[in-house]
Amino acid sequence: MPIAKRMHLRRWIFGALAALPVIFGSIPATASSAVVLMYQRFGEQHASSTNIRLDQFDAHLEVIAERGLNVMPVPEILTALKTGRVLPDRTIGLSFDGGFRSFYTRAWPRLRDAGLPFTLFFATDTIDDGGDGHMTWEQIREIARDGATVGAQTASHRLMPLLGRDANDRDIARALRRLEEELGERPQVFAYPFGAMSGAARAAVREAGLGAAFGQHSGVLHPGSPFHFLPRFPMNEVHGGAERFRLAADALPLAVVDVTPSEIFLGPNRNPPIMGFTVTGEALPYIDLLTCYTSGQGRVRMERIGRARVELRFERAFRAGRPRLNCTMPARQGRWRWYGTQFLIPRR
Repeated sequence: MPIAKRMHLRRWIFGALAALPVIFGSIPATASSAVVLMYQRFGEQHASSTNIRLDQFDAHLEVIAERGLNVMPVPEILTALKTGRVLPDRTIGLSFDGGFRSFYTRAWPRLRDAGLPFTLFFATDTIDDGGDGHMTWEQIREIARDGATVGAQTASHRLMPLLGRDANDRDIARALRRLEEELGERPQVFAYPFGAMSGAARAAVREAGLGAAFGQHSGVLHPGSPFHFLPRFPMNEVHGGAERFRLAADALPLAVVDVTPSEIFLGPNRNPPIMGFTVTGEALPYIDLLTCYTSGQGRVRMERIGRARVELRFERAFRAGRPRLNCTMPARQGRWRWYGTQFLIPRR
């Protein structure tokens, strides 16, 4: 069955269940949350894992217009969450990684015509090198003058967990210096290259004065989110249909605390990880509806400790790469609560 049909069937089933007030009647749709979407290339069919077709992107923009989604600049979303200001329901942010020319020629005109704010993340070396397929500094300045937020993504775009602390410090500093030289302003938001974070990388970002940092794992922002490893829903050809976009835009937070392990960069002695978290907030009364899935292994076996603690039992070690974990729970009106994270498994 095609992905879109499977997702539609799953939403229909739980949409029907949502009519049962004994289960869902008292679940409010929290207003203090937001979803950030992540895109990279546009209409570049040779790179399906990072590309989205233009008809798919046009469908996303149609959903935004038809449903009246509240699109806000990412820094404003973050400020609201940090200060306790209530956000309208179905607030979303749009982010674009890589500094690809196809964004400038194909996506930006559409965003500009629709009057939608957005944030750009890119590695400064790719722009300095003038490589084919990337924007120029003049094009980026043009976009910034038009009101876009520009964030940082290191200078080299290397996997930060594989670098030493000094190398990461230098890489971030070089990127911030180049951005300030070219744009006249120091960025306040950051995106980890490839979404790959480690404790040392996070510390380097925080100590560079960057107030928030994003990965590439799915999930919903809320006031209790880890602001230096925030989720975004990646959109590409495979996972970029209108139904997937609606599912992401409708998502509600699945708030968890005391997540273990705190380090997601896993060496051979910690793979698979001994993982667990404690469910809090509005999701807690419905913890029995929680389901978790991970890359290459499918549904994950879970064990409950007490009322709120969940321990995950992976069947086997992860393969080298960037496996993701997604935990979801149905909510009312066919919506889903969502928590995700990403690991990094180095090649030997």
